[in-house]
Amino acid sequence: MDEADDILDTLGLLCPLPVLKARKRLLALRPGQVLRMQADDPAAVVDVPHFCAESGHALLEMRTEGAVLEFLIRRH
Repeated sequence: MDEADDILDTLGLLCPLPVLKARKRLLALRPGQVLRMQADDPAAVVDVPHFCAESGHALLEMRTEGAVLEFLIRRH
């Protein structure tokens, strides 16, 4: 996975908290910076791509390592 400017650990949190925390963290980043987000809520597979599409952020990568989902999101 590419280098990230910030990392957000939302392990153990359930919908909608991972997306709400990602939104807040992305707002703290400058446009073009990248957030790596980790989640283990199965709903994140749908919620995070939808959030990115709705908010204009670019979902650069999504992968699974065991029960952990990792997302790489570029702030718009």
